[in-house]
Amino acid sequence: MMQWMIYGANGYTGTLIAEQAVARGLQPILAGRNQAAIEALGERLELPVRVVDLADQAALHQALAEVDLVLHCAGPFELTAEPMIEACLATRTHYLDITGELAVFEYAHQQHQRAQAAGIVLCPGVGFDVIPTDCLAARLQQQLPDATHLTLGFDSASRMSRGTAKTSVRRLGEGGAIRQQGEIKMVPLAYKTRDIDFGGGSKLAMTIPWGDVATAFYSTGIGNVEVFIPASPNLVKRLKRLNRWRWLLRLNWVKNWLAKKINTQPAGPDQQQLEQAHTYVWGEATNRAGDRVELKLTVMNGYKLTSLGALDVAQQVLMQAPEGGYYTPSKLLGPELVDRYLVTS
Repeated sequence: MMQWMIYGANGYTGTLIAEQAVARGLQPILAGRNQAAIEALGERLELPVRVVDLADQAALHQALAEVDLVLHCAGPFELTAEPMIEACLATRTHYLDITGELAVFEYAHQQHQRAQAAGIVLCPGVGFDVIPTDCLAARLQQQLPDATHLTLGFDSASRMSRGTAKTSVRRLGEGGAIRQQGEIKMVPLAYKTRDIDFGGGSKLAMTIPWGDVATAFYSTGIGNVEVFIPASPNLVKRLKRLNRWRWLLRLNWVKNWLAKKINTQPAGPDQQQLEQAHTYVWGEATNRAGDRVELKLTVMNGYKLTSLGALDVAQQVLMQAPEGGYYTPSKLLGPELVDRYLVTS
């Protein structure tokens, strides 16, 4: 019987995933470094637990030696993904995570040959970051195979979890990002703006450093990628003014102060938002001739999608044991993966 682990299971999204796993009759091992929280969750869900710190590589290797796959849910992933990926490579354990962080996608892609040699799957971003936008990108490329430019975006009214908010704050000091001629280019915050109808009417939108700036290139081969979200004119102005002070946001004490403020907020969306705060996903592809293809989808709340999508990918990897290497969600399960999370009314 294949064994697998949810690491960081006591976080907001990790707990949602663990609860969904139990609802499906699955029995993952719940793991993390917070003994009290992990043991309490394990007792509530009647699941086995492991208490292990990522900094203790010997203990981590021992824990991973017991499982075939780890679903990594402990952020910020820019700090936690590398040690977990390295441990997975050493123990030949499939690696999935729910990140949306560019650096993690790029690092995982750089380990492609090592993952092939180890016979393991490395597939970060098996949640809202980046299943729906990645699958939409793959469909756009199918409809316009010679596309040279890809623009993606989404519109969600859902509250952020604390973990997502902390990650966003940590990235503010780095600015924005786009992919240009195949290379990731760091750009100012609110680098570009345009009006977009994501599915609920036209809105002003701005570029963000979303995960697809990394992954869409590997899924489609399209070398120019930008990602947009709605933003009020006031927010755009504030972010543009903030660019000159971004260096302050890179200071650890500033990050820690902002993180403490975030800790006073609710853990994440409440049950009503999980069920009702749907997300519009939009994309367009263009080629050198000026041809344009546009697609729109409406999917469930991003955190609910993550709890389902992460499990779907984990179960598929455990059942089918794909060839080792780096994957994006659409490369691993196909663009049709997103159809499982569509909202039709």
